[in-house]
Formats: sequence, structure tokens, C-alpha cells
Amino acid sequence: MALFRTLRGIAGGLLLTLAGLATALAADPPATREGDWVARDFRFHTGEVMPALKLHYTTIGSPSNEAVLILHGTAGNGASMLSAAFGGELFGPGQPLDASKYFIILPDGLGHGKSSKPSDGLRAKFPQYDYDDMVLAQYRLVTEGLGIRHLRLVLGNSMGGMQTWIWGVRYPDFMDALVPMASQPTAMASRNWMMRRLIIDSVRNDPAWNGGNYTVQPTALKTANAFFGIATSGGSQAYQKLAPTREAADKLLDGRLAAPFTADANDFLYQWESSGDYDPSAGLERIRAPLLAINSADDERNPPELGIMERELKRVKNARLFLIPASEDTRGHGTTGMAKFWKAELKQLLDAAPARRD
Repeated sequence: MALFRTLRGIAGGLLLTLAGLATALAADPPATREGDWVARDFRFHTGEVMPALKLHYTTIGSPSNEAVLILHGTAGNGASMLSAAFGGELFGPGQPLDASKYFIILPDGLGHGKSSKPSDGLRAKFPQYDYDDMVLAQYRLVTEGLGIRHLRLVLGNSMGGMQTWIWGVRYPDFMDALVPMASQPTAMASRNWMMRRLIIDSVRNDPAWNGGNYTVQPTALKTANAFFGIATSGGSQAYQKLAPTREAADKLLDGRLAAPFTADANDFLYQWESSGDYDPSAGLERIRAPLLAINSADDERNPPELGIMERELKRVKNARLFLIPASEDTRGHGTTGMAKFWKAELKQLLDAAPARRD
């Protein structure tokens, strides 16, 4: 009996070791590759043309697999989608977007990351771009740069979510499924735009701004960024839990203001102003791919109580909304950045969406 208990203990320990090893292996991020592609004679919606527009991207997996396009939020970049909370829940073995089965494309949006942007040298003379321009740049990267004729999925978060709606309207036969998150398919307006205007104007009205030809970054830039982040993302219940007293609130705010912030003011203004004419609503009936809209009940920028999503989704042939319930664990507009809340819904969509083979 003692020998049996000893052997059972050894076996149990071995199983725990193997389980721990499997968990560690699953936690290792898939290998990534970065690249640049230049779009020649890129024409903006304003009519301006850039002879050479650089588009940076990160990919995971083999180009022979079905392609998936993942779009980041404002001021982010493709690599930001590799975070443990997002890519760590999606791209690993057995996960919904297993990188051994999909070719995952993570572009840096026009004006963001390592793609062409004002701070590269043109400053305030950089062409004014909008979300339509950003989607066109993504489309040219995917088709001309990477040679892809069809996407299994387009998924985007926040700004990327709004661009996902545009993808569905402009290129309705190019993808099998659409997942716009933390967004709505209506014109930029109401509090969402007013808050953006406030941070844009606060930087532009800073004495150091100098028409975009500043010698030091305007001091309003960092404060405006912290203000916008707290006002429009984070979740009321989560903030109440994190800062239930004035002292705790001051400590949290002081930490935000003291955190390193290296953004360029021109890039910042262009990024936020690019949303000003966003409005895919006129073309919603053109969307053909099955669509899963994912929002959170405590999203400060897209409040569900307005009923906008329910109204507009009736115009999309095969669409549904997954609304993440608010709690102390959600983060308002930032909730969809945590894939644990919705990855089961994504798997369900991909399991059901027919795959078109070209």
C-alpha cells in the first residue's frame, strides 16, 4: 500500500509537471514577423497624393493559411494587439485564432506606429487623412503588398472597430466574417466627438503649438491625453473599486500624469481628428458577411442605452450584438481589449461562417 501511494504521488507530480509545461508552452507568444510596404501614389480623400506612403505591419503564422486582419485603436499600433489580454487569449494553440491555422495580419494604421505619419518630417503639412483613407491603405497593403485575395475575418477594436464597419461597406465580398468592437455604425457625434474636440483644441490652443512647428511638445498634450482616457474609458464600477476615496483618486491620477508619454503632438491631433467625418451608416445594407458586433454595457463612448446599435443592426442582413455586462472587472470602453470576455462568441461565429475559397 505504501508503494502504491508512493507511485501514485510520483505519477501525480509528473502529471502536474506536464500540465505546467503545457501551460507554459501555450503561454509563449507565437513568432511574429515585421515588414514594410510602400504604397505608390497614394491618393487621400482630399485629393492630395503622396508618392510613397510607408505601411508597417506585423504578421503571425504562414501566408498559406486563411488570412485574418486585426485592426488597432487610436494611437495604437499592430503590435499592441499582441498583449496578453488580447493576442494572448486568441493566437495561441487551440485558441480561436490559432496562429498555426491562420495568417494573422496586424497593420500599423496610416499615421500610427511605424507607418507614415506627420512626425516623420512633414509635420502639419502631412495630408489630412480620415478613416476611409486608413481603410484604403489597409486594403492596398493586404491586396497589393501581401497578395491576399480574400480574408477569413476582419476584426477591429475601437478605431479599428469603426474601420471594420467601413471594410464591410466598401469591400463586402472580401471577407467571410466581420467583428467590429467598441464602436457604432453611425456618424461621429454627441459626447464622443465633443470629448475629442476638447483634447484637440486644448493642444492646438497651447502657446507652444506654433501651428505645428513647435520646438518642444506642448505641455497640454500629456494632460489632454490623461483627461480623455479617464473621461472616456475605464468603467464606472472599476474606477469606484480602484479609487473609492479622494486620496485613492488623487494617487491614481498622479500616477497617470507621471507615467511616461512620448507621443508627438502632430501625430496626436491627426489621429483624433481623423475620426471627424466617420459615418458608414449610408452603406450598411451592402454588408454581406456575417457580422458580430461586440460592445460593453459600460462603454463611455458608445452608451448602449441610446439604442443606436439595435436600430442600425436591423439594416444588416446577418448581424447580431454581443453586449458584455458591466462589472467591477470590465473597463468601460477598454473592456473589448480583454478577449476573455468575448473569445467564445468569436469562435462560435467562425465555426458558423461559411468559408469562401478563391
